[in-house]
Amino acid sequence: MKKKKYGLRSFINDVHLWLGLASGIILFLVCLSGTILTFEDEIKGLFAEEFTVKGGDEKLSLEQLILALGDQGTVSSVTVPAEDNEAYEFSVKESPEQRRGTTYYVNPYTAEFSKKRESSLDGFFFSMFKLHRWLLLDSSIGRPIVGVSTIIFLILSITGIVLWFPKKKINWKTLKPGFKIKFSARWKRINHDLHNTLGFYTCIFLVIMSLTGLCWSFQWYRDLGSEVMGAQIFGGRGGPRIESEAQINENQAISVTEIEKIVSQELKYEGKTSISFPSNEKGVYSIRKYESAKLSPIIADKLVIDRDGKVLKKDIFNDKPLNVRITSLIKPLHTGTIYGGFSKLLYFLACLIATSLPITGTFIWIHKMKKKPKKT
Repeated sequence: MKKKKYGLRSFINDVHLWLGLASGIILFLVCLSGTILTFEDEIKGLFAEEFTVKGGDEKLSLEQLILALGDQGTVSSVTVPAEDNEAYEFSVKESPEQRRGTTYYVNPYTAEFSKKRESSLDGFFFSMFKLHRWLLLDSSIGRPIVGVSTIIFLILSITGIVLWFPKKKINWKTLKPGFKIKFSARWKRINHDLHNTLGFYTCIFLVIMSLTGLCWSFQWYRDLGSEVMGAQIFGGRGGPRIESEAQINENQAISVTEIEKIVSQELKYEGKTSISFPSNEKGVYSIRKYESAKLSPIIADKLVIDRDGKVLKKDIFNDKPLNVRITSLIKPLHTGTIYGGFSKLLYFLACLIATSLPITGTFIWIHKMKKKPKKT
């Protein structure tokens, strides 16, 4: 009997098989934790105590709301929602040692407030985060392991697409079976279709997750990505620090309400607005505004306003070069928050399928190992 020639496709198949078997358990854990983390905020929200806002005749000023929180600590920032029936979110530093402020929900009509309480699920999701990033190991050990596994996952995604195409002549008749799962077949064929077809449909998402995920694993990858994109990844996102130029004392500084008016004049659209207050004499107001009409809820325009009302910097996202916009969206591209709930659902399904691929792939390998060699 003529021996089959070992060609390029056979080599790609072996690479896909053995890399998949070698990294299967790690990829399963990373993808499973990623699936769970996709809707972390939504799941926590289901178990959080709801703070309802009852409407009134007129909203109180930000100064009045800040005054109501005076006994709780130093207010460092506020997020003003786009909707009238939503609570304002104030960040309050309850002590000088506190690095990040505690969130307080405030009714803008009555100044009633409630401190954000820790969720009973915080510990669970933090464990999922550590599993996803470091496999619950020390970060110096777990990070490179996850990074190498991610590189393998990227290779598996690319070789999987190559193997998805039929060996024979490529036309619609030979391609058609790869687009569907034949549930009427035996379980071995169903398992093969689950691996082959679902892997094809999710491949683009898995490639994006892998390419962006490596930014957290290796410094050399971030440096290389920054060189290729011509824009810094992660580093220097805020640019040089801007200090106040105003020659005024504290009593002459404009009010937060006036800051709101300046923001409305500079950014003439409806949307959620986040204002960070100056922390000292040289401090300035830092503003982010998210346009409600935009498809993406995480893209913000930025303003830096001095204590005398002068606009020191205006940073419009759509005016940035394409490479800068892409590098600034690395995290939402990885987590799926780029287009809100719609993209998160797509990423959830893609991660769920990715979690199943090591399992279905292992069953395919076991089935092939059980096959007896044909008699010559």
